[in-house]
Amino acid sequence: MRRQNVIAGVSPNSLATAVPFCVMAVVTCFDLVVGTQVGFLSLLSLGPALAPVALGPVRTMLTGGIAIVLSFLLAALGGIAVTTHALESCATIAGVTVAGVIASAARQRRERELVDVRAVADVAQRVLLHQVPREVGRLQIAVRYISAAAAARIGGDLYDVVAVAGTARLIVADVQGKGLAAVQTAAVVLAAFRESVYDEPDLAAIATHIERSLEHQATGGRFVTAILAEIPRDGAEIRLLNCGHPSPLLLSGDTALFAEPLEASLPLGLGHLDPSVRKEHTAPFGHGDRMLFYTDGISEARNSSGAFYQVDRCGPLLGGPDPAAALDLLYDDVLRHVGGHFQDDSAALFIAHQGM
Repeated sequence: MRRQNVIAGVSPNSLATAVPFCVMAVVTCFDLVVGTQVGFLSLLSLGPALAPVALGPVRTMLTGGIAIVLSFLLAALGGIAVTTHALESCATIAGVTVAGVIASAARQRRERELVDVRAVADVAQRVLLHQVPREVGRLQIAVRYISAAAAARIGGDLYDVVAVAGTARLIVADVQGKGLAAVQTAAVVLAAFRESVYDEPDLAAIATHIERSLEHQATGGRFVTAILAEIPRDGAEIRLLNCGHPSPLLLSGDTALFAEPLEASLPLGLGHLDPSVRKEHTAPFGHGDRMLFYTDGISEARNSSGAFYQVDRCGPLLGGPDPAAALDLLYDDVLRHVGGHFQDDSAALFIAHQGM
């Protein structure tokens, strides 16, 4: 048990740090066995060549210095200390060391930049995506968000839940495009939703308010697929307004059905193409019912053969009493489907009606 604990305590970074010295030790032993004349001295340059993987510039330079010293000592033991072969080996090690120092400095600079980017992304995520309430009246709520970007943790997917006099109003949306422009558009949508959700009488009015904000503030003609929902305090139904977004999954008992809108509606930002008033629709939502809102990062997640993830078959995963645990199971299942890495940003919001 003690040996297992020791092995478990060895970090990958510690192993990477030891590799250059292990390689130089192996080359030294081999050279002592077969003789310096064979020409293995230049292989000591592998030490400073591998050092930048885990060591900083100073330690990489010290690794190169150790390699040069070992080269001189081995050449002296073999009686070729002042030969062309020995001098060429030292020159090779010195050149590799200089290149290693440069590579190590560049790696450290990139790591610092990545840390800064992640710190900014964390702050931006906390500003944009507020922590939603876990309970609103009889509702239990859980959310998950995963960004597919390697260097950042936010993207164009967004969500929010606001309690208005005991009634829950929510939005789940996906901005067309990627990058900072998509994040800026997401910020406009969230700000408009939070500004209008307390005053507007219905979901269609909230959508109109968001669309006006997009018209004045968003750049590049971006549009946003979105679904807005309202669950009254004492109601047994949920009101939905779908603006070109994947339909939520309604789970009632053992049944899982998509809450499809009666009429298709254009995404936010494209309302000028159809001046008619956006129409809400309702779905039953009583005690024990659950509803999953999600973005296309889940519904369009593909496996290696190109097959989409089938959201309507995840009902058994979402049947537990804890919405947060249910979302964990859902994301684990999606990750297995795609092979362990999301290709697109994904957001999911899960609500469960627990009241009587």
